[in-house]
Amino acid sequence: MTPLVPLLLAACLALPATAHAEIYMKVEADGTVMLTDEVRGSGYQRMTPGPTAAPRAVAPSTRGQPGGAAASDWGDLPFAPLVAAAAAEHDVPEALIHAVIHAESNYDAGAVSPKGAVGLMQLMPATARELGLRDARDPAANIRAGTQYLKRLLGMFDNDIALALAAYNAGPAAVARHGRNAPPYAETRRYVPRVIEHFERLRSRRGSGVS
Repeated sequence: MTPLVPLLLAACLALPATAHAEIYMKVEADGTVMLTDEVRGSGYQRMTPGPTAAPRAVAPSTRGQPGGAAASDWGDLPFAPLVAAAAAEHDVPEALIHAVIHAESNYDAGAVSPKGAVGLMQLMPATARELGLRDARDPAANIRAGTQYLKRLLGMFDNDIALALAAYNAGPAAVARHGRNAPPYAETRRYVPRVIEHFERLRSRRGSGVS
């Protein structure tokens, strides 16, 4: 993952996923990101959809089994029970979480990027703090926080998976600055299709009955 999320943007990410208030973003000429729930003036873009929207072209996530144990269609993959639990908690498809982990760290819980992103889902320190993550190298905590962040990004960008992944890689402010389009960064242009391709591969494997 790339840049630090500005404080105002981090405040938006802290909003409950079920919040009904609309959040609007405006990027000033100097790059400052302004967030508000009450638009005054021009240049603001809506950042949150209605609370019942479902991610576009995404299979429903696996729900928890009785007693709180999460089932998984990808039980042979590393950290599958932790991914299944996070998927059920935040209503994000397991296949998408696995695809992000695969691209970010290749399932290395101790991975640290040159830019300082840590753990399985490669969370930047500022993002981890905003999500309440104390030990980014702890697999369960990292997956849970990373999935929470991914869920927020899906909400911010109208449940568009490609845009949410672009924001995960380049930062949501970068997506906003480019008119709610994936920024033209070489890394992001490689990252988004790579994750989506792996996501679709996992989904097709599930459909074939192979676990």
